[in-house]
Order: sequence, then structure tokens, then C-alpha cells
Amino acid sequence: MSHDAAPNLDFAGTTPYEDYVQADVLTHLQHPRSDDPGEMVFLVTTQVMELWFTVIVHEWETAARALREDQVPVAMEALKRSGWELQSLNASWKPIAQLTPAQFNAYRAALGEGSGFQSAMYRRMEFLLGEKSASMLVPHRGAPRVYAELEKALHEPSLYDEVLRLLARRGLAVPQAVLQRDLSQKYEPSPEVEKVWAEVYGGADQDTELVRLAEALTDVGELVWRWRNDHLVATRRAMGSKVGTGGSAGVTWLEKRAAKNVFPELWTARSHV
Repeated sequence: MSHDAAPNLDFAGTTPYEDYVQADVLTHLQHPRSDDPGEMVFLVTTQVMELWFTVIVHEWETAARALREDQVPVAMEALKRSGWELQSLNASWKPIAQLTPAQFNAYRAALGEGSGFQSAMYRRMEFLLGEKSASMLVPHRGAPRVYAELEKALHEPSLYDEVLRLLARRGLAVPQAVLQRDLSQKYEPSPEVEKVWAEVYGGADQDTELVRLAEALTDVGELVWRWRNDHLVATRRAMGSKVGTGGSAGVTWLEKRAAKNVFPELWTARSHV
């Protein structure tokens, strides 16, 4: 390599890479609370999960906005990207799932009352999936900005709400009760919506825009289901059926979550095609 082709190593301030990525900030956000060397793995893995939550929320908000504007291809691209991101998020369980109970116990006390269900960005993910719950804002009362963002998300249409509104605009028989529902409440399955999805899937042409959208949503739903199951398995391996961190029900609560599907009628409609 000639001298002319060598990279520039001399910058007046911080490097352009640092200015863009903020690596120095990211790599100094770890403050372990125990002497156990394994705590760093748990801490960094959890922080990485928070970053994946952030980008997935961005993708789903992008998709919801695009659907509202009838820009289905833009929504599809965001959903597709979120699929890759969900796979990376799910892979984050691997380092934690390898912990033995004794290894997890070595620094579990450092968590105190901390628990993943207190994650505001994960809660925004759940809200976008239609899993609304006003009570989940309570832990964030002491953080005004976070609380305001969550309260806004609670009352906004979920990604699925925007999908159903699109189907209605396309002439499909989505009931008014679903379209005008209280958006701050958890989405409840509708037999009429199930029929709508059965109609979408029942056509001779399996390459319509709505079928492709349905499959993109199904991919997301499957990966969310896998996330919940991987969380369940990692918790079972690390702590069995003990009470979860923060006083949660631990495995029992995770089992209930893992048994549920997001975009429920997309799954049940398959029985009627």
C-alpha cells in the first residue's frame, strides 16, 4: 500500500467514527455492582437488548406511519428489517442462557428490585404489538420524559390497529367496534377480523400485497413468540421456578406470556382457509 493510500490518523478532535457512533460513551456505561466476572456479560447483554428494542420500536413506528399513509411497500421494508433485528435480539439470550444457577446467583443480588419488565423501551414494543396496559406506566412515574413517551404510545394506534384500518380502507369487513376501540386497552381477538384474514388468505392469488403484508406480520409474530420462549428457557435454566427479580412471578409469568400470540387472528384464521 502506498503512503498516499494510508488512512488519515490525525484528527483535530475526536475521530469521525467516535463522533458518529459515540463508542466511548457506550463502552463506559457498564458499572458492575459485584466482584463476579460474569456480571459484565449480563450487564452488556441487557444493554445490547435495550439497543435492539430501540431500533425495533423505530421500525414498527415507521411501519405504522407508512400504513396510515397507504405506503405498504415502505411498511413492508421496515417489517422485514425488524425481522432481522428480532433474530439478533433473540440471539442475545445465548450468553445468559448458559449460566448455571450458581453463576447467576453470584451477582443476582446486584439487580436488587431491577427486572426486565421495567424496561420502558420493551414496553413500547409491547404497546406497538397491541399489548396495552396503563398499569405498566406506574414504574416510570419518577422519570418524566420516559413516562410521557409511554403515555403517548399507550393512546396511539398499535401497528396492528393500523393494519386493520388499512384492511377496512381496502373494502374488507373489519367491524366498527374494532376500528373505534379504546386504544389504551389491550387488543382482544375478533371473530370478524379472523374471517377477514381468512378471506385475504383464501384467494387464488397468493402474491397480493395484502397476503405479503400478512406474511411479513406473521414473521414478526413468530419471532416475538420465539423471544418470549427463549426468555422463558433462559430463566428456567438460570433460576428454575424461584420468584423473579423485582418480585415478579418469574417462570410462571413468562409461561403465560409465551403461550400468547401477537396479531392473534392471523394465526387462528389459518384453520379456516
